[in-house]
Parts: sequence; C-alpha cells; structure tokens
Amino acid sequence: MANDPIERNQAFFRGIVYLCGFLLFWEWLRPLEQITDTANIAVFVVYAAFCFFLSFIRLPWFLSMPLKLVGLAFVLDGLFIGERFLSGEWFRFVYEHIQFNIEVMVANQWWQMTPLFRSMLFLLLLWLMSYLLYYWFVVAKRTSFFVILTIVYVTILDTFTIYDGKGAIIRTFLISLVVMGLSSFVKEMEKESITIKGRRVYQAWIVPLVVVILFASLIGYAAPKKAPQWPDPVPFIQSAANGVGGSGGKSIQKVGYGTNDERLGGSFVQDDTPVFQAVADGEHYWRIETKDVYTGKGWIRSSEGNAYEQVASNEIDLGYFSDEVKRLDKTATIAMNDAATFSKLVYPYGIQNVLNSGADTLVINPTTGEIIPQVNGETFQLKGYEISYAQPSFSFSQLSESGTDDPPNIDQAYTQLPESLPTQVRELAEGIVEGSEDRYEKARAVEEYFQRNGFEYSTKNVPVPDEGEDYTSQFLFDSKVGYCDNFSTSMVVLLRSVGVPARWAKGFTGGEQIDTVEVDGELKNVYEVTSANAHSWVEVYFPDIGWVAFEPTKGFGNHTDFYLEDTGEDDEETSDVDENLQDQLDQNQQQQPELDEQEMAGKNDGSGGDGWNITIPTWAWVLFVVLILAALWMAYRYRYHLMAKYYRRKYIQHPGQHNYETAYEFLLKVLDKKEDLNRSNGQTLQEFARSVDEYYRSQEMGQLTYHYERLVYQKGTSQHPWAQMRELWENLIKKTLS
Repeated sequence: MANDPIERNQAFFRGIVYLCGFLLFWEWLRPLEQITDTANIAVFVVYAAFCFFLSFIRLPWFLSMPLKLVGLAFVLDGLFIGERFLSGEWFRFVYEHIQFNIEVMVANQWWQMTPLFRSMLFLLLLWLMSYLLYYWFVVAKRTSFFVILTIVYVTILDTFTIYDGKGAIIRTFLISLVVMGLSSFVKEMEKESITIKGRRVYQAWIVPLVVVILFASLIGYAAPKKAPQWPDPVPFIQSAANGVGGSGGKSIQKVGYGTNDERLGGSFVQDDTPVFQAVADGEHYWRIETKDVYTGKGWIRSSEGNAYEQVASNEIDLGYFSDEVKRLDKTATIAMNDAATFSKLVYPYGIQNVLNSGADTLVINPTTGEIIPQVNGETFQLKGYEISYAQPSFSFSQLSESGTDDPPNIDQAYTQLPESLPTQVRELAEGIVEGSEDRYEKARAVEEYFQRNGFEYSTKNVPVPDEGEDYTSQFLFDSKVGYCDNFSTSMVVLLRSVGVPARWAKGFTGGEQIDTVEVDGELKNVYEVTSANAHSWVEVYFPDIGWVAFEPTKGFGNHTDFYLEDTGEDDEETSDVDENLQDQLDQNQQQQPELDEQEMAGKNDGSGGDGWNITIPTWAWVLFVVLILAALWMAYRYRYHLMAKYYRRKYIQHPGQHNYETAYEFLLKVLDKKEDLNRSNGQTLQEFARSVDEYYRSQEMGQLTYHYERLVYQKGTSQHPWAQMRELWENLIKKTLS
C-alpha cells in the first residue's frame, strides 16, 4: 500500500490536516506565559511538536514511547536537574521528587508540588494531547469539536484575562477553514477511492479551497463591525468578588490616555493599538494637558483648571515660555486613528497654529493646556491636522541663573500639597536637594534620584494605596515599583515639598519611527504612536523662562532640547562646569528607553527552576571556542565588507542627511586603510578627493565630496540626488574593498 497513489495522496492530505491540528493546539499554549507563571514556553512547544511528529509517522509503541520518555527527561534535565544526564544521581534526584510529590498529593496539599513535578505532568499532558488530536483529526476525522473548543478557549481568555487574543482568533479562523476543508476532502477521497495527480490536485480542490478562504477572510475584514454592546465584564466581576483571590478588588486596566486621574495606581495591560501618526522632524512629547491639584491619591483640577476660552486656529499662545527662550520654527502633521477615544489635540511644545483641521474654532484651557476643536459650537474628533510650532531650546546657564522670584499665582497654584502628606516625604525631598545651589540643580537632583536607589519600572504588580495611605509615600518608601504616573507624581510632590513650582503633564511619548517621507523637498520622519506610548512627565517653572519638561521615569529619555552657551571663558573651573553640564545634556537627550531590570535579568521557568544545566563534554567546549574564535576572526577580517553592506542597507531604507554623512565618513575610513590612499594631515576633502580620483582615474570621489560638503554647509536648502550619491558611494566602496 505504501506505493499506492491513492494511499500516498491521502497520507499527504492527512499530514496537512494533522499539521493544522498542531497549529491549533499551539494557540492553547501561547497564552500560558501571560496568564500563568509558566515561562520557557518554546521548550514545551518543541516537545509537543516532537510528540505530534512521532504520532503521525505511526511508529510502533515500543519505539515511540521510549523516544517520548527520553524527550521528556531531556526537557526536565535542561530546566531543573544539575546532575549528569541519566546518571545514577540523576535518577535518584527524579525518584526523590516523585516520591515527595505523591505524598503531597495524598495529603491534598497540592500547592506544595515541586516545579519539576508540575512540569512533568504538563509534558505528559502534551504527550496525551498529541495522541488524542491524531485520533480526532486523522483517524476519526472529527475536527469540528476541537476547532470550536479552540475558538471558545481563546475568546474566554481574551475577555477575562490580560491575554490579547485578537491575533489568535484570526489565526484560528484561517487554520479552521483549512482543516475543515481538507478534512472533508480526505473523507471524500477515502470514501470514493479517488486519486488525483499533478495539476488536477490544485484544480480540483486546493485552488477552490484557497479562493473560498481568501473570499471569506476579505468579507470578514470588510464587513461592518459593531462596537462592543456590553461593557468589559472583568472590572464588574472583580468588584463583585470584593477582592476574592486577587488584589483586593482593584482591577487591572489597559494602558492608554484617560481623563480620570483621581486615583492612581494598580497594574496595566499593554495595548499597542495605534492612536495617531505624526510626520515631524524629530521625536517630541505629544502634550495634551496638565493637572495642578495633588490629593494624596491622584490628580484633579483646581477651579482655574475649568476655565476655557475660544480662539482662532492661528492665534494659539499658551504663554509657557518667555521671549528669552531660543526657538526654532517647525511644522508637523497629525493623522488620528479611528481607535482614538478622545477629541483633544495632541501637540508639541511651542504650538502656534493649527491648520486644515476642519474646526471653525478652538477651545483652549490656559491652565491645563487642553485644546478642543469645535464646529458650530459642538466638539468633534479630528481626523487630521497640521501644526506650526516654535520648538524651545533651553540654556543651562539661563536655567541655573533664573532665581526663585515666582509670580504669586504660580507659587500658590503649583506648590500646593495636601495636609495629609507624610512628613517623611518632605524630609526625603530636603535630603535629596541638600547642597543644590539653584532651582535647576534641585530639579536635576530629584530627577536623578529615581535612576538609582532601587526603583524599578513595571506595569505589573503595581500596588494601589489603601485608605489613608499616600500614593507617593507608598511608592517612595514601600514598593519602589511603578510606571510613569508613580515616577512623575512623586517628582512633582518632592519638588513642591521644597518650594519649587511643578505640575503634572500627560500625553504621549514620541512613538516609533516607521517611515521617512519628503515634504516640500525636505525629508521628515513618520512616527506611529500607540496607546502603549501614553505617558506622564513633569514640568518645572523657572522665573523669566517658563515651564520646562523633566523626565524622572526610569528607562525613559527627556526629549527637551537643552544647550550650552559659549561664554568665551577658558579657565579650568569653567571647563569643569561645562563638562558636567555636557554630561547632563547627554543624559537629557537620551531617547532610547533602557531595558527594565527584570527583563535584563530574564525570566525563569515560572516554577522555580534553575534554567538549562546540561553537562557538556570538554571536546564540545573546545570545538565551540574554536568556532567562536574562527567566527570572530572572519568578522574582523571582513569587517569593512560587513559594515559596507550595513551602511548600504541603512542608506537605501532611510536616505537622508544623517545616514549619508555616516556612510561618507565610513568611506573615508576605508580609503584611509588603503596603502596608496592615506589621507595626510591638513589635507582638505577636495584635495583628498582629487588624489582618489587620480588613483582610480575617475571623477566619482570629487562628485561625492561635492554633494557631501553641499549637504553639510547648506542644510535643507534644496533637494539632494540621493540615488546618484548612493551609486557613487557604492562604486568607490567596491573598488576599494576589491
């Protein structure tokens, strides 16, 4: 029968059906990392695939069982056991664990089961499921039950847990269509003893099946979809349970911009839903509003924060900076996503005009900074708009010399603190700023305090203060774990405790750059901002300067532009001061968030295991070291070739001034390594370019250098021929490295 064409066709399609069964089973494993303490899911997925494969090839039981047992033992050894694999000590270790866990089970003390034993039971379950799915999908050909069960499983987890099942539901739907279609086909082939050869397979079944699946998917994608008809049941269930089995009834929220900040704290679930796209010159904080009254639990507005006034789109002046602040005129374009749930404008610091918004008036709150669009007196949600703004740059020396002579309204409103604020918070603030000579040094001291002293950034397992407990006190002295709201609120409270006016700002961080576009002959970046970019930070008031943003949240960089003024002094003391200020400037402008300490440390298996402890023979280590050294030598030997490929790819994907300058400087380095083309000291680029062109008998280096100097000294004045410049660069790189 092995050579029978009918049997071969049926075996082929049975294999596809069984593979789809494994993919559906994989959807059962994906959520475990998020909804349980299980980690190393990849290990269990690989073992499940191994069991599925052995079941499909139908090995005799006396061969398949030992192979699955060895695989199970290998996984347990890698996760938990430090003894030599399958040695006497290894078996003794496993026996003792099994004996202990049996006693625990007999005594009904299930919570004392060891991680090794729990993982062993899970692996046995995977073994059993591989056989059951083989029976359901291949032997009985009853796929509908498991398909429906998978859809129910994913939807329940998506509704009642932190698992986002949107992608899983789509994958399950597509796989289900394939598996049910092929299963029906296999049934008919076996029933009628049909054999289909060559192209007829595609014409008779596969092509129609693919067409049906694509058509159904397009209909599902394009069909109108109603908004949720019922509210999220999770908060209701948690509140009804009154804290049973959880965190005292405090619900887990989705990350994103919200309007109610009266009670901060609690865990958040990440949400990567796009909110808007921005076309701009660089990353910005996208501001929405500030709040001024701290209650001990969160933030509310004062009476002044409820006053609004109407202005024209070209008359926006929030008055946040004085005329002494250096500014650079820029423009940005915002395109809101349909998923945005608010109608307020997001805008960079220094906003001046709003264009092409469709609004006839803008309602502005001068205290909070909210900008709300209206048409005929009705608020509506913008689809897109353009902004012109004057991006501020702050001088370190001006900030240090700004003094403490605050206007009465600023001092009264932005040094407010509740009477219930614990004394230890005020004492901590005084200790942090001790020795600081001016307001800027105080703000920096508080900002830097959170970068050490054991604070951790996390959106999970973040506590909510109990009744009578202050939000910042709990974070500063008890938990030291939280997200932006914890860090920013604590910095504002600490600054206010020492008389520095500060307020709490919220909006979005810069988002992720996804593209580069040309606008009026100038290249600009396209950023996608999602709900996960929702953020809060701190604004500190400086007399005669205005409000300046600071970033205390660990792992985030401040987008505020600071600069050093050239005083002309050259003494040693001034040099030391400039060096310290430059260090602060570098730290302020760091834009890539650091890894959370927990992520850097990595995860264990979630069950207390020690990780992979496989004993490796000495010869294997020697071979590994030799291969690593050989790879390092090859990488060093061909480093310029590899770097040339990297710069070429980077330049093609993102042509622009920065990437071109980097590529040109790399070309100079490559040319300098060539013995006959060393660039002498004092030799200008044009002189060096002429010597290179004489050596290669071409004019490519001269043309490339002309474009480079034009780009550097005439920034943004005209469009540059990026494709021609790339071709010249590639030709010279190839000649030099050949």
